[in-house]
Amino acid sequence: MRYFPLFLDLRERLVVIVGGGPVAERKLELVRRSGARLRLVAPALCERLARALRAGRFEHCARGFIATDLDGARLAIAAADDPSINRAVAAAAEARGIYVNVVDDPALCSAILPAIVDRSPLVVAISTLGTAPALARLVRERVESALDESIGSLARFCAVWRARIKAGVKDLGARRRFYDWLLRGPVSDLVRHAREADAGRLVATALAAGVPPGPGSVALVGAGPGDPGLLTLRGLRALQSADVVLHDRLVSPEVLGLARREAELIAVGKGGGTHGVAQAHIHELMVEHARRGRRVVRLKGGDPFVFGRGGEELEHLVRHGIRFEVVPGITAALACAAYAGIPLTHRDHSGSIRFVTAHCRESLEATDWHGLARGRETLAVYMGVAMLGTLRRELVRHGRAASTPVAFVENGSRPEQRVVLGTLEEVEALARAYELRSPALLIVGEVAALGAVLHWFGTPPAGFPASEQRSVA
Repeated sequence: MRYFPLFLDLRERLVVIVGGGPVAERKLELVRRSGARLRLVAPALCERLARALRAGRFEHCARGFIATDLDGARLAIAAADDPSINRAVAAAAEARGIYVNVVDDPALCSAILPAIVDRSPLVVAISTLGTAPALARLVRERVESALDESIGSLARFCAVWRARIKAGVKDLGARRRFYDWLLRGPVSDLVRHAREADAGRLVATALAAGVPPGPGSVALVGAGPGDPGLLTLRGLRALQSADVVLHDRLVSPEVLGLARREAELIAVGKGGGTHGVAQAHIHELMVEHARRGRRVVRLKGGDPFVFGRGGEELEHLVRHGIRFEVVPGITAALACAAYAGIPLTHRDHSGSIRFVTAHCRESLEATDWHGLARGRETLAVYMGVAMLGTLRRELVRHGRAASTPVAFVENGSRPEQRVVLGTLEEVEALARAYELRSPALLIVGEVAALGAVLHWFGTPPAGFPASEQRSVA
């Protein structure tokens, strides 16, 4: 480790930057956030630096660099366009025992400016010791995506309570367990939800009792359509802090693989033709594990509030006094259509969309067929493969043209995705010919035909005559 990582307090300390171009401007804006007193040495300034000077952000020496410019400085940054000037800055800094950063010249540096993730007071600094700045930026992007903005609030909360926790929990091991509960459990949830006062009361109760209290909590998380890249950042964070994951059948193995390694994974899915786990038992499992003080993730394919029975599950949690949060997911209609190249609305073809479920005869019997059959509206039919005959018959009987374009999207967003295009009249024949299986979404409407020319993911669509693929757009 050539460089020792260190955080410097530069408040009201002098930092000298040599250079007047865009690179110097970036360095100035970075260091300015530390509260340092800034001196910039350059004969001329770029426009952005000129504006910053007018705003009074730094002292400007409008001339070439001289060694005495570094007198009294704690840090020097050489960002001039001329390498000879940068070498002179490095030599002057070395002579005065001042740390210097020379842009794009690690050999002259005694200090490296890292890539920074700022969640103050939590700050993460990333460096490749000047060898690969682009890689440091890539790592920074990944760290930023993993750290919720609210983690800064949690750090400030911990600072407020640190002395009381130290005084109230003397044993070092017990104190570590207390912080683990604080940072992973209901306190951090409350802080993330901007409820610091409630979080404080919970910590005070735990200190008075001598142990962190229960119960746990439940996060109702939408897993999206299957592609793990479509899981939301908040969903990922919930998975990576879960003790228990109750997951549906349609949640892909790739998404489950993102869960915390120590988490208990429990399959509670229901599928076509199978009994699966009764909904009442799912309710019981959520309450049981939460009451044991565990962080439960109820993981559902797509979005939990779109044909996912999420509302029923939350009602059960409310009745039993269990804390919860909801993390939306990308629902199948949006994802399958996008990955099939089918815009659900289009100025020329459709001005509205309806989400319809056709998983059982009872749901179809309660359907407003007259409303669904009206023209220029896109229908996204969930779980409809088993009920295609009734769907086709009722739509046509109520006025939808048999020639209306349709698209089946099977395993949408996954590597094995298949798209089959055709017409409403052909839906049953297409399903048989291509042996379509759940999970599959049916899109009905003029926009479905656009999948023939706008497809971009996976294999090209099947079932649509090649002679017509160039005319639909």
